[in-house]
Amino acid sequence: MSPNAFPDARAGAVRDLWLLDPAVTFLNHGSFGACPRAVLEAQQRLRDRIEREPVRFFVRELEPLLDAARGALAAFVGADPEDLVFVPNATAGVNTVLRSLSLGPDDELCVTDHEYNASRNALDAAAARAGARVVVAPVPFPIAAPEQVVEAVLARVGPRTRLVLVDHVTSPTGLVFPVASLVSELTRRGVDVLVDGAHAPGMLSLDLGALGAAYYTGNCHKWMCAPKGAGFLHVRRDRQASIRPLAISHGSSSPRTDRSRFLLEFDWTGTSDPSALLCVPEAIRAMGALLPGGWPALRDHNRATALAARDLLCEALGCSPPAPDAMIGALAAVPLPGAPPAPLRLDPLQDALLERWGIEVPVFAWPAPPRRLLRISAQIYNDRPQYEWLAGALTALL
Repeated sequence: MSPNAFPDARAGAVRDLWLLDPAVTFLNHGSFGACPRAVLEAQQRLRDRIEREPVRFFVRELEPLLDAARGALAAFVGADPEDLVFVPNATAGVNTVLRSLSLGPDDELCVTDHEYNASRNALDAAAARAGARVVVAPVPFPIAAPEQVVEAVLARVGPRTRLVLVDHVTSPTGLVFPVASLVSELTRRGVDVLVDGAHAPGMLSLDLGALGAAYYTGNCHKWMCAPKGAGFLHVRRDRQASIRPLAISHGSSSPRTDRSRFLLEFDWTGTSDPSALLCVPEAIRAMGALLPGGWPALRDHNRATALAARDLLCEALGCSPPAPDAMIGALAAVPLPGAPPAPLRLDPLQDALLERWGIEVPVFAWPAPPRRLLRISAQIYNDRPQYEWLAGALTALL
């Protein structure tokens, strides 16, 4: 199979739209995103507006602004605005669902071994509180086909399974999981699915209404490039009555009948800075204006970059791509030579890449030492010379 080709370079024309340090080769958009200057400026205008008259803003203006932002986000992810609420991030979304479920000691919660650590911890905590059991579905990596994910999960689902938690895009391994097939099969078996879509919005084209998952949570600060603190939770209409926010506030006893209890409870959970949420429409606009083809062109560009960069690194490391192209979005992981467990927070290789080569890229011990992976991200400000620089650094350090 011939290597994938890099798309036409765009990074030089757009890199200054971000505040990224020019001395750092930033190849880790996937961890925390990076917010463009225009969106940050819009956020500051909102913060100034709040402080000019806080009572007017929070009491009179916030609700319609949230509705407008929710409407823009709903159109972007293929959802009915009535089924969508804002949360700070996908981790909060996962915790919200898990803390709302009434679980018992006979219940089982299923998850794959690729699940994001924070979400897996939340699942373990929910199971421990109820005396329920966590069942892990091992998904191979390297992997040959998406069908292996479906087979692995269905093999661990039984009559006691209450919920399956599954990543849409896995964090350590950078795989796009076949969530549509999983949701279809599991719903047919009477099992609810909580999709951890932390990386999906902005990376993948979404139609949450058509997907039909009981619960879907995602981040807007990653591939959509909204400010940090902007996430969402989508709950299917027949499951909304049991889902409560992590902080119970005024909406719980509101006498209003013009809005659903779901919106009333989630839209006000106490005083906080809502500017990140309200900037979601500006992030959608700004990122969608970067290429003539809008968001579809941006997603295609980033995916093509990730595939070409993965192939370049695999050639430099003397290994084969560990996943089929069909399972790659804008993230890709490649295996590295093994190393003993590192007592430090970060792998020494990750520190060496930054300190000696000026490259910011994550190195994960996965699934456990000595095995480890390097994960690249591809946003429009990245280009071929940056990945060639990484390949050269890895060749020298390893």
